[in-house]
Amino acid sequence: MIFTETALQGVWIVDLQQINDERGFFARSFCRDEFAARGLKTAVAQCNVSFNKVKGTLRGMHFQLPPKAEAKLVRCTRGAIYDVIIDLRPESSTYCRWVAVELTGENRRALYVPEGCAHGFQTLEDDSEVFYQMYEFFAPESAAGVRWDDPMFRIDWPLKNPVVSAKDQSYPDFVRAVS
Repeated sequence: MIFTETALQGVWIVDLQQINDERGFFARSFCRDEFAARGLKTAVAQCNVSFNKVKGTLRGMHFQLPPKAEAKLVRCTRGAIYDVIIDLRPESSTYCRWVAVELTGENRRALYVPEGCAHGFQTLEDDSEVFYQMYEFFAPESAAGVRWDDPMFRIDWPLKNPVVSAKDQSYPDFVRAVS
């Protein structure tokens, strides 16, 4: 695997290091030792799939509050998404900044989202599917979010007029923690 650090502290792009031959290729998509060497979570609690019928579907911006804060590894297995992470960790040097990475079934790229960051995506193609490795169990009582169009972050979503659930539209604006 090839790990590339992003502009956000603790957020990594994980690319496959392919071994190619006449049959196709082989590659590891997860290695406990390589993740641990970078201080990333390694104990997968559950795996999830999100299927999105329509181009422009927007999901996010989601996170879980402590003590059930969750890290995740996100990969688009079909179609394409514009994947966004917002750093909501007050102690982080990249607090309140965001980064976006295009994940596609073709590029097979993954994105590591650390605890304390909000995550969301917008589909760039119909019938896009997203696979998540979650490092904490889903805890409905800890589920939270910030609005996808919060003026504090000014995320530059690629497609206008997204399809957004009522729940995701109901998240409040983020209020910066004051130390």
